[in-house]
Amino acid sequence: MLKQFTIDFKKSLGDRRFDAEIFALAIPALGALIADPLVSLVDTAFVGRLGALPLAALGINTALFGLAVYIFNFLAYGTTPMVANAFGKGDRSLAGRISLQALSLSLLIGLGALLFIQLLAPWLITIMGAKDDVFEPTLTYLRIRALAVPAVLLITAANGVFRGFQNMRIPFWVMIGLNLVNVVLDALFIFGFGWGLSGAAWASVIAQYLGAASFVIILFAQRDVFQIPLKLPKLSEYASFLQIGWFGFLRTAALLFTFTLATAVATRVGTIEVAGHQVANNIWLLLALTVDALAIAAQALVGKMLGEGEGSEEGRGLARALSNRLLTLGLGVGIVLAIILAVLSPWLPKLFSQDPEVIKVVYSVFAFVILSQPLNALVFVFDGIFIGYEAFNYIAAAMVISAVAGSAVLLLVQPLNLGYAGVWWGLTVFMLVRLLTLGWRYFFQQEKI
Repeated sequence: MLKQFTIDFKKSLGDRRFDAEIFALAIPALGALIADPLVSLVDTAFVGRLGALPLAALGINTALFGLAVYIFNFLAYGTTPMVANAFGKGDRSLAGRISLQALSLSLLIGLGALLFIQLLAPWLITIMGAKDDVFEPTLTYLRIRALAVPAVLLITAANGVFRGFQNMRIPFWVMIGLNLVNVVLDALFIFGFGWGLSGAAWASVIAQYLGAASFVIILFAQRDVFQIPLKLPKLSEYASFLQIGWFGFLRTAALLFTFTLATAVATRVGTIEVAGHQVANNIWLLLALTVDALAIAAQALVGKMLGEGEGSEEGRGLARALSNRLLTLGLGVGIVLAIILAVLSPWLPKLFSQDPEVIKVVYSVFAFVILSQPLNALVFVFDGIFIGYEAFNYIAAAMVISAVAGSAVLLLVQPLNLGYAGVWWGLTVFMLVRLLTLGWRYFFQQEKI
């Protein structure tokens, strides 16, 4: 695999014919992708000034809310290649129908998820290890924050629609606006009104509903472009979408189970450790998701090229060359991010907490955060390529295998007394297995994707 990657890497270094299309999507996608975790990161920066206990409650909630919401991100990843494929074929009517399926399904799932969280909120935070003083603030925040689930899933589906139409400028501006609203309301509610942790939750809810409303208005106002029908889909029309969604669900469930388990293990190590994990994990995810801008370009462009080529060898050849170029760019971006993070390491953790014990915990694992960036970059781009090929069954299986490997290490943290560093060893194993499983199929079983 290494030899084949080296050959493809050398070829793609000078292959810049796709760069204009890649960066036309990746640059605005970068802004939109960073804007999403920035909601959590901004909350972390504000809440971190309230003390270690509210920060620990926020950390538990971030993991739980992520599990509740991102488990359904197939609404974006399933939508993008299907819309892109139809768009590549020139069938905007089909692209519009797929878009409506995604939007309506996101709203239905969002309402169901909201009900589920509200009914089981105490049990959910109990299994996360929240107890004693951290239980009540965690429960209060979760009940408020859960109100935003339908809006967040609608935003997720809308992003998938715009990516499929090769348009990331609109999501970029909507997500920037959403974050500006969140920043202003965080300051007003947390400190101005004195609502503390609850204020952070209400700020996120309001900001995300405004973002969801903006997406819906734009999509339906520009019906000549997106051709969204005004008639709700029949139940039978959801069949193919739900089949893809099932594999996407498995993939995301395995991914989020691993990260949620990591937070749960950190919680059991100690309150200071889970507070530190909230900071370290958010920095790690923000930088890792930066590379996901290239993965978004892969999803949209690979799907579009396969649609334009109607499955021909020429179309598949172009998609392969594009994929090689994206992997090369991804590795380069990952290395640059690691260098930037290393340079900023003396100051970055202190932006999110003033507690010296929390900062000490963050620094104890910061080498993992830095050195994992090139690894994350390759994994994220591989993931985007496979989604573009609509190889949802394989990436679901690969993710489950990786989750089993990473979780095995995480479950040994307490019995072997590995401490908080053991949590990051588990996450590193998880990402390494993802790289091996995806790389193996890409280089040695090309005919199967």
